Amino acid sequence: MLLTDTHTHLYYETDEEKQTLLMQRCFDNNVERLFLPNVDIASIASIDAMLKKYPKNCFAMAGLHPCEVKEGYELVLDEICESIVDREIYAIGEIGIDLYWDKATLEIQKTAFIEQINWAKDLDLPIVIHCREAFDEVFEVLEQEKDEKLRGIFHCFTGNLEQARQAINLGFYLGIGGVVTYKKAGLDEVLKEIPLANIVLETDSPYLAPVPFRGKPNESSYLVHIAEKVAEIYNTSIEEVALVTTANSRSIFKI
Repeated sequence: MLLTDTHTHLYYETDEEKQTLLMQRCFDNNVERLFLPNVDIASIASIDAMLKKYPKNCFAMAGLHPCEVKEGYELVLDEICESIVDREIYAIGEIGIDLYWDKATLEIQKTAFIEQINWAKDLDLPIVIHCREAFDEVFEVLEQEKDEKLRGIFHCFTGNLEQARQAINLGFYLGIGGVVTYKKAGLDEVLKEIPLANIVLETDSPYLAPVPFRGKPNESSYLVHIAEKVAEIYNTSIEEVALVTTANSRSIFKI
């Protein structure tokens, strides 16, 4: 069995010994492919350090998180874009719109989102979308930018069935994480109407730990608990969930 965590910030752990233990627990739980989303300039070096240590297991993205889109963001985007030239990346992310923390930056968030979508198209890469309290705004941008090159993952998908279908119709997989294990989230009911072929698994560690670790720091090894819940929803085996979702990750990231 091979599980793929399509979205983890495991590189936030800077203590080498603790990071090594985090990775060993991944391997002990068959989580052997980890995709690392970029959030700002500083995280580039942290991601690259993990790639150097685990070249067969860790894969990089590049992008500016919408919460980091602030005054002077244009220079930050330029620097991140320049970094791509010398690095092997598999997606532009995480990018998108977040209206939970700051609605005042909506317009510059949109501008940055569109610019990074264009990077992805130029490089023929998928995008990984961060969308928080902003489905309407994100879909407005995606409908405007849609073409044969637009594709990717709706990271940490928590929308309703209509939003799930709209994302899929635009060429996106749904990133399913710890929220699917929360009783009142309702995500399990949405997934019952969505084929397994349209989802990938993720942890978003160290955030959004699944039950039975809810409220504690998340880690990529906990992906096994998300996979177990998804297997329950689809009335299938965890091995089948691992097989299909890892195949989906290979389809989107081309590795």
